[in-house]
Amino acid sequence: MGNPGEPDGLDRLWTPHRLAYIKGETKAPGCPFDRAPHLPDDESLVVARGEVVYAVLNLYPYNPGHLLICPYRHVADYTDLTDEEVVEVAAFTQEAMRTVRRVSGAHGFNIGLNQGHVAGAGIAEHLHQHVVPRFGGDGNFMPIVGQTKVLPQLLTDTRDLLSDAWAGH
Repeated sequence: MGNPGEPDGLDRLWTPHRLAYIKGETKAPGCPFDRAPHLPDDESLVVARGEVVYAVLNLYPYNPGHLLICPYRHVADYTDLTDEEVVEVAAFTQEAMRTVRRVSGAHGFNIGLNQGHVAGAGIAEHLHQHVVPRFGGDGNFMPIVGQTKVLPQLLTDTRDLLSDAWAGH
């Protein structure tokens, strides 16, 4: 092992801005999914609004275009959704897929709900369905070996593209 600052053959990807997230310093009080619909779309990253649900970009996406479909109502469990919410979650999921395909040419999608902290829900108190676009080769060496995702576009630019392409705009 060499001295600090000496070349060692490794490339490093510095992301010091993530330290605030890791330490929990970026978390505002309350539920972010309750807060988002009351902020301007470009600030909250809301892509589209429906009657009872909305689509918002994931602030920490697995892939570019990773959307969350959220009911406006603060509800934790899928079985507690109203019939109207179930229908609009499904319709928004379909439109999210269509929109992301038009904008980015996604090859596939992972779609799912994590119910409860034990199931992997980061915010278990407010139901949100993930719509994660997948691309050939997106499981390359960076996330597998480097535990790092490379996102080629700013979230605000992704939000603008998806919002402009969403049906009805």
